[in-house]
Amino acid sequence: MRTNSNSPRRERSLVAACAAALLASACTSTGSTSEVASASADTATSFDYAGWDSYLGGADSSQYSSAAQIDTSNVAQLEVAWTFETGPGQAPQFNPVKIGDTVYLMNGAKLVALDATTGAQKWSKDYGGRVGGRGMNFWQSADGKDRRFYFLNDGMLRAVNADNGEPITSFGTDGKVDIRTGLEPNKMPERPLMTNNPGRIYKDTIIMSLPAAAYDFASAPADIHAYDVHTGALKWTFHTVPEKGELGYETWPEKDHDQFGGVHNWSESTVDEKLGLVFIPTGTARYDFYGGNREGANLFANTILAIDAATGKLVWHYQTLHHDLWDFDIPQAPKLMTIRKDGKDIPVLIQATKFGFLFVLDRRTGKPVWPIEEKPVPASDVPGEKAWPTQPFPTWPEPFARQGVFTEDMINPYISEEDQAKLRELLKTARNEGLYTPPSIQGSISLPGHNGGANWGSSAVDPVKKRFFVVSKQMPTFDKLTLDERPEAAAAMPNGGGDVKPYKSGVDFMLQTNGLPAIAPPWSKITAYNMETGEKIWDLPNGEVTMLAEKGIRDTGSTAPRGGPVATAGGLVFVGTSSDRKVRARDAATGKVLWEHQLDAASEGVPTVYTEGGKEYVVFAVGGDGLFPPKLGQSKPGPNRYVAFALPGK
Repeated sequence: MRTNSNSPRRERSLVAACAAALLASACTSTGSTSEVASASADTATSFDYAGWDSYLGGADSSQYSSAAQIDTSNVAQLEVAWTFETGPGQAPQFNPVKIGDTVYLMNGAKLVALDATTGAQKWSKDYGGRVGGRGMNFWQSADGKDRRFYFLNDGMLRAVNADNGEPITSFGTDGKVDIRTGLEPNKMPERPLMTNNPGRIYKDTIIMSLPAAAYDFASAPADIHAYDVHTGALKWTFHTVPEKGELGYETWPEKDHDQFGGVHNWSESTVDEKLGLVFIPTGTARYDFYGGNREGANLFANTILAIDAATGKLVWHYQTLHHDLWDFDIPQAPKLMTIRKDGKDIPVLIQATKFGFLFVLDRRTGKPVWPIEEKPVPASDVPGEKAWPTQPFPTWPEPFARQGVFTEDMINPYISEEDQAKLRELLKTARNEGLYTPPSIQGSISLPGHNGGANWGSSAVDPVKKRFFVVSKQMPTFDKLTLDERPEAAAAMPNGGGDVKPYKSGVDFMLQTNGLPAIAPPWSKITAYNMETGEKIWDLPNGEVTMLAEKGIRDTGSTAPRGGPVATAGGLVFVGTSSDRKVRARDAATGKVLWEHQLDAASEGVPTVYTEGGKEYVVFAVGGDGLFPPKLGQSKPGPNRYVAFALPGK
């Protein structure tokens, strides 16, 4: 729902107005969730999703467009409308935005403005250094005269004029704010903090999630900061590792408390302006695979935070995983819609996870829409580790990714006999007890692993037809802990000593000699749910692998795709894949592929959908080989570029 009154993408209530009085109060933890004192009933609403003015379409992160010119009857006619080459370097993943008659994108460190109908460049502005590579946010004043983009550049939050790219010098210092500002001196990283998460705007506030400053046991906390869009002044701070006196402090050891970190919202976030809430999903506490030194549930790691966007006060929280040992950080923005259940309209939040579950919560209170049960999980046998004894299991909807024990009959038949034999031997010795098998010294199999399930940008909703679409990766990992015996490693570990020592794990995605996963296909799926019932509508392989398709081996799913879906009012879902270098349109009702276009490179990131001059366009980022590509037999990729598709004719 694009509800930012300072955005050109306007809300239109189609059913009834939403009564949005929400009383924020101190939260009292009740298991995985906490409650607010009261919340008003939200009536059924839907919105006009025309336009694409910020990352993922707008602050609601829906990845949905109300454009309907391209539909199931004519999508097969799509053709290339324009192309914009970005030149050599890193393949693009940026989600372009469209304001007025202009499309804007980041090309490396350059902000580029393109004619929305031809793709011709209007102007560009080079800022140098590193720039957040996935997206940016747009804001404009009530009279529309002040129009700005906000993005991260070398650790500085920049505000620039959307008409020409020039810095807004009244914002911060010469148009920049160091996002470390506001951190306590003893937690201030030496280097600037960079992330691909572009943050979110709520009215006149931009909310930025800081990244974790180190991938180690000791790490700066990834606090959440809110800045005034006019001046850059810090408005509020939320501590993702609670300070003394704050809710959740007791879920961490007191000793060396200020050295615990991680817990970062590296992915995305979502704003519900009606409720005045920003929903922020958090990541894993450091260190990702061993937590003997951080005994406890570790709030607010792996948690959906509902924060009052104006004040920074916590309204409710739900922890999807306690004391994470699997790097199962929440990888994407929550999705919002209003569903009809048991005769009532419920405004829900839908959160997809790396481990294949959907958490569906009433977004006013954080209460589960369908029951979620705490169930026992395997214990750790690593010295000093105290794995949490239970984890939350949603009873409904059904998972969208494969979970469980990796058995011999699941070994990939398209790898060599030698590799298959090695896997059979590995299965005899590894810990392999299903979901939440903890990392171990002998090695443990995690299915799905931390690069499985959902990831950034990989889900979309149709809020009108109450559908949820998620692209998933089906990829196990092998988590084997080894002891770092260097004295300096032990000295750098907060709350260490005795049996608690710096055990670490390498990253092993179990890729085989020919570059394929250890597990049999499908390696990627796209799944559609009816969110009013929670039932799956369809569940299909997402893409292919060219070298297998050429041998007649089809419908395997792409390996490790990073293309996100977009749903449209035309009844379509658009998504790109990498290992077969294709973009597709599927019938949203059945999943059937109605159109596909062969590219000469991977398509990663989220497409942009917009209308200009009476014509609907779908824009994909194209370039490179994608994730884990080198041994899959692809030819050298074509040029990095953005490709826009439209129907033929005027």
